[in-house]
Amino acid sequence: MGTTSNESTVHAPVLVRAENAESLQDGALSLITLLADADATGGALTANKATFREGSPGAPAHFHTKATELFLVLDGTMRILVDEEILTLGRGDFLTVPPTVPHAFAPAPGSAAELLVVFTPGLHRFDYYRLLERVHRGEATVQDIRDSSQQYDNHYFESPVWSKALAER
Repeated sequence: MGTTSNESTVHAPVLVRAENAESLQDGALSLITLLADADATGGALTANKATFREGSPGAPAHFHTKATELFLVLDGTMRILVDEEILTLGRGDFLTVPPTVPHAFAPAPGSAAELLVVFTPGLHRFDYYRLLERVHRGEATVQDIRDSSQQYDNHYFESPVWSKALAER
């Protein structure tokens, strides 16, 4: 039986050994470990592990237009803005944020945390994370991040609700 254009292409499994995963310092108190980008998964998903030390500001308020973002708390406690609500998630908690829904995330006060972050469908985001590291190192600017918003489907905005939550540390 032949393959039709409606059938999805079969891709090889993706295995990333912990010792081979690229880790990026995207802030003074956070790391991103790159797991699988869209090109490795045939566009099915993009995945990373985000590690936050206590006091990390996390990710500012933003939304995506093309992908659902999934969060699984691997360790610690996270605060996540979803639209205008602040949720507290603990180890093992899982959350999906559909396209266009505003969100932000950071470890809860007094907590370090680790998250598995997955985008589906996959977006080519690894170069975005590398840009964040260059900004942290002073090799690129916040304007470079703003200029890349369409390319990486990351649209930042001011959230009074999130600003207030971060001030409550």
